[in-house]
Amino acid sequence: MRSVVGAKRNRKSGDAQDGGISVTFTRADGTSVTASGEEGMSLLQLAQENGLDVEGTCEGNMACSTCHMIVASDFYQLLPAMSEEEEDMLDLAIGLCSTSRLGCQVLLKDDMDGLCVQLPGETRNMMGL
Repeated sequence: MRSVVGAKRNRKSGDAQDGGISVTFTRADGTSVTASGEEGMSLLQLAQENGLDVEGTCEGNMACSTCHMIVASDFYQLLPAMSEEEEDMLDLAIGLCSTSRLGCQVLLKDDMDGLCVQLPGETRNMMGL
């Protein structure tokens, strides 16, 4: 897997309000898209609103693992602990890593400005859709 840590936080937390909270999504092919979202927006929503191919079959209801994302390790500690339900859903994801999260469960906060996430090359849709 290609490292997604390259883009470090280069703005102060308070600067995020000027252009939103910046997130860089790196696709499996190595190409990247940087998008800005507002506090409280999920990574799934931000990815979808910016044309990234992140399925989110259950529409953010934590009933699938199709929004699996790998968070850069230097940001992972900023995220709230995951619920047992999220852990159970992640067990179904392909390419699970120690910093894997469901995009529907990660809500943007100002201190996440500059966040980098890797999008896996494939997902497993357990909903049968």
